Amino acid sequence: MAANDQNTRPGLDVLAGTTVSAPGGAVTDTALAGVPVPGSGAVLSDAALRRALHGLPGVDQTGAQARAAALATRSMKRDAKLWALEMAVRMVDLTTLEGADTPGKVRGLCAKARHPDPADPAVPPVAAVCVYPDLVAVAKAELVGSQVVVASVATAFPSGRASLAVKLADVAEAVDAGADEVDMVIDRGAFLAGRYAQVYEEVRAVREACGSAHLKVILETGELATLDNVSRASWLVMLAGADFIKTSTGKLQPAATPTVALVMLSAARDFAAATGRRVGVKVAGGVRTAKDAIGYLVLVRETAGPEWLSPDYFRIGASSLLNDLLMQRSKQLTGAYAGPDYFTLD
Repeated sequence: MAANDQNTRPGLDVLAGTTVSAPGGAVTDTALAGVPVPGSGAVLSDAALRRALHGLPGVDQTGAQARAAALATRSMKRDAKLWALEMAVRMVDLTTLEGADTPGKVRGLCAKARHPDPADPAVPPVAAVCVYPDLVAVAKAELVGSQVVVASVATAFPSGRASLAVKLADVAEAVDAGADEVDMVIDRGAFLAGRYAQVYEEVRAVREACGSAHLKVILETGELATLDNVSRASWLVMLAGADFIKTSTGKLQPAATPTVALVMLSAARDFAAATGRRVGVKVAGGVRTAKDAIGYLVLVRETAGPEWLSPDYFRIGASSLLNDLLMQRSKQLTGAYAGPDYFTLD
């Protein structure tokens, strides 16, 4: 994924401040010794992966929570806030993942994704529309000629409880229908039981099945119990070939939190430093207000660095967030709040 050059925009300097250190310690190449990589032909074992993952620096939970809380207090001037609001719009994966989803609902969502505010063509499109595999073709047809890509959940979303064959068939359905991105879920039961090789191999197999489509791997951090597990799961799936690591399905609480995002961003930064490969981060579930979104942009800048301040490397999965971003943007431009009735429903 090629990063968009947004580092010269006016908000970037204001987002900057004192760099926040990792919630654990530095990750060295030694910590990764013996870890198999995709395509190497190396034999996997739970023991080898356990040695590597449990050799990572531990996460200081209290310190991580304090840093996330401190960054949440950062304020912005008007120009910087307008930049941040528009960047947040560009980072949205506009999502509908309900059992009652219909082709008509997806078409409406795609229209919203292309032109979030039909009355103001200066508002940028969102990054992606995210749907179930059976609705990918509908979204793909509606988004022809636009910058908006189609993402599809897969691998027995949201539970991840299915055989690998079923999961790969799920991925094939989405990719064959035209999905540009696939959001898979890991088997949290296997991870928590220490069956790291199983999780690694499933991610690797899905990465291969995706072909040219980008792979986002959902950790479902609310079920991982500890921040150390969040860090380990992040490293495991990045080593297996994930293009993005994603907090949550949005189907259970807690979902995305600033503390969890800080740990994942730190892992992505350290992984890039250790391997030379940059992996994106996506937060999903519970990001409902413009204030929440801007807080995450500050967290990205201060934890991973400005290179991640792009839709290529940071996304926000949401359904209701977009309208609040539009209302806050309108307020920045006009000085008056526009009510939700002024914008189409997400």
